[in-house]
Amino acid sequence: MTADLSQIVKAYDVRGVVPDQWDESLAVLFGAAFARVTGARAIVTGHDMRPSSPGLSRAFARGAAAQGVDVTEIGLCSTDQLYYASGALDLPGAMFTASHNPAQYNGIKMCRAGAAPVGQDTGLAEIRELVQSWVDSGGPAPADTEGTIAQRDTLEDYAAHLRSLVDLASIRPLKVVVDAGNGMGGHTVPTVFAGLPLTLVPMYFELDGTFPNHEANPLDPANIVDLQKRVREEGADLGIAFDGDADRCFVVDEHGDPVSPSAITALVASRELAKHGGKGVIIHNLITSWSVPEVVKENGGTPVRTRVGHSFIKAEMARSGAIFGGEHSAHYYFKDFWNADTGMLAALHVLAALGGQEGPLSALVAQYDRYAGSGEINSTVDDQTGRLAAIKAAYEGREGIELDELDGLTIAAADWWFNVRPSNTEPLLRLNAEAKDETTMAKVRDEALAIIRG
Repeated sequence: MTADLSQIVKAYDVRGVVPDQWDESLAVLFGAAFARVTGARAIVTGHDMRPSSPGLSRAFARGAAAQGVDVTEIGLCSTDQLYYASGALDLPGAMFTASHNPAQYNGIKMCRAGAAPVGQDTGLAEIRELVQSWVDSGGPAPADTEGTIAQRDTLEDYAAHLRSLVDLASIRPLKVVVDAGNGMGGHTVPTVFAGLPLTLVPMYFELDGTFPNHEANPLDPANIVDLQKRVREEGADLGIAFDGDADRCFVVDEHGDPVSPSAITALVASRELAKHGGKGVIIHNLITSWSVPEVVKENGGTPVRTRVGHSFIKAEMARSGAIFGGEHSAHYYFKDFWNADTGMLAALHVLAALGGQEGPLSALVAQYDRYAGSGEINSTVDDQTGRLAAIKAAYEGREGIELDELDGLTIAAADWWFNVRPSNTEPLLRLNAEAKDETTMAKVRDEALAIIRG
């Protein structure tokens, strides 16, 4: 097909509408390019439950095998299950998913051996160039000897590995509602949770890439309404929602109230520090709550602040030897999981923390949720650069105000801060604000929005 690769090759992955923007013929070329750029003799692939995923995944495998590469297909899996396979088998991997995007989308998340990320600066740009050259010229020459394509089931091994990283032996019985959103959590949760003292109330566990019940994006409040209601109806101890490829998890407490990903980051950080003798680096992006670095320091750790985005987090994890990292978007990264993100391991930590004491989740997380936050507020703007400059001009030089431009623009005072970041793909500015109380936060948020929206 003729394809505009600039529309589908993003900063961290390939993603677009099938078959309008890409199809199986293009997947063959991506498989061949992945084989060439990684230089691997063997790779592993997996896919989610979207209708187009099996065909795209197999086409990619054919393209790689034609270059002499042996392909291990693990079939239906979550993204973190593919990372597990890449780490445990020490092979480059490719996951076919469009995460929380609507049903007509699909994509490829690629990694090198040991789940090391492939992004624009680490191979994705080269892959795009190769695919484009083959689109223009008619495809790559095959290798002298074609590689093999074989199947392997890694679900039990993945589940056992996760359970080995968290002590769940002595937790009290818990009732947990899990909303899989018709995504891959419906495939992984029953195996990972098997044998634990849990009463599991499943919601939308049927694998269905058309997402008949709601979008599989739990960061949108509309998509956790059903979970919140069910937790209250069941008198459950907590609720957990996974996104489409089940690499992110979102938690609600026994009242059905959302627990912020920053509070989960702080809770898991405290547990990981305890596991590592009260020492270690913890990564957090610059729009997680002030609570996170405070809790890290209180527990003996060293907080390190980074830009938003998994490639920055993973790079900093590797550079600093960090034991854990968390993002506001509910991505959680673990040194014990090849520095890759796994929402399932974060969920097990929450279950272990809650089950290891007698109080409710709301009381447990209160110590990690110390400030009033706005959540992420998006504004469509004509001139991202101009609006950012206007914000900088409005605050620069004010007494007691600090500015930094690590990622967008962060303005901080003694009792509040806000960050404004441009979207890489849309004409949006994203605002996150936090303060010591709700009234101050609302004032800071509204003042920033007035400048952003002109």
